[in-house]
Amino acid sequence: MRGRLWAAMIGVAIALGGVGAAAAAQWDPRAHRAFAGAATQVMVLGTPHLSGMPDTFKGAQLAPLLDRLAQWKPEVITIEAVSGPQCDHLRRYAVLHGDPAEDYCPDVAAEQKALGLDMAGATIAIEEALAVWPATPTAAQRRHLAALFLAGGDPSSAYVQWLRLATGERRAGDGLDAAMVARLEKAATRKNENIQIAALLAARLGLERVYPTDDHTADDAAGGSEAAGKAVSAAWDNPASHQRMADSAALNATLATPTGVLAMYRYYNDPKTAQLAFDSDYGAALKEPSPSHFGRGYVGWWETRNLRMIANIRKTVQRKPGARVLSIVGASHKAYFDAYLDLLHDVKVIDTNATLRLSAAPTVAPRRP
Repeated sequence: MRGRLWAAMIGVAIALGGVGAAAAAQWDPRAHRAFAGAATQVMVLGTPHLSGMPDTFKGAQLAPLLDRLAQWKPEVITIEAVSGPQCDHLRRYAVLHGDPAEDYCPDVAAEQKALGLDMAGATIAIEEALAVWPATPTAAQRRHLAALFLAGGDPSSAYVQWLRLATGERRAGDGLDAAMVARLEKAATRKNENIQIAALLAARLGLERVYPTDDHTADDAAGGSEAAGKAVSAAWDNPASHQRMADSAALNATLATPTGVLAMYRYYNDPKTAQLAFDSDYGAALKEPSPSHFGRGYVGWWETRNLRMIANIRKTVQRKPGARVLSIVGASHKAYFDAYLDLLHDVKVIDTNATLRLSAAPTVAPRRP
């Protein structure tokens, strides 16, 4: 009896040992890609923030880039902008987040007053309008939707509607007042990738909007101490950072031509550039030696922000499986986006530089006001 009991116990131990060995091999979501229909294709365009470009850069020099992106024919475009509802949250909880809304959110009080809507009302009205949006909307419908987008804290999508109006229909009315019109007209001159790339491309492709997917809810008012800033800044003073600055200066010297601008985008979307960016910034911060590990706290914020941005993109496309999605984001985010998106079961990450290397002739003229 005792012998049989011991034999049974040994058998159980061997079986459990086998389970443990199997469990030691990590389960990988990338190994599970069986799904109905076509993959959702996501191409991440890493971009420098155009607001920091030198005076030699002009929006018209983006034409070769826009031609290649248009040739890929994205059906959804996401941008690095904070949504109106999140801006509303950040303003309400500014004491916790250090008030990032001051830096990243437009003041829409005048627009909301003009329409008699708060942020929730404007956001719901946008969704309701798009749910029944006709194939051939009237100019009045487009003007009204543009006004709603402004009141809802999404000026880039408002500009898409403005561009989709015939030139003679770009005027006040149907909710747009003179101040809103002036704001939309001024957008054409802004050095901002959400306008000069995303909105122009969306209008050119016949899309109705772009999707803000930035996130600053990980911003922590308590995490931005002077000591933390000094520690992380010291970590950034390294050879990789000096190389990045030299590369940036060399690229900026070529921005007077469309060819130079396209070369800049190829540089920022090259995997070698991603490694250099990591070595200069987040990799250096991880090794920052302060007792409080300020650098690791900074990297934790960065990773949280990227993960939440990816969640916002995922939420945006979950109702459009199989779509082609262009995500336009600051270049430092690109490698993180590609890695995190590659974990999603039915998403295929597209090689951005393969598209940027294409020889593209413009098939549809960009619609610039």
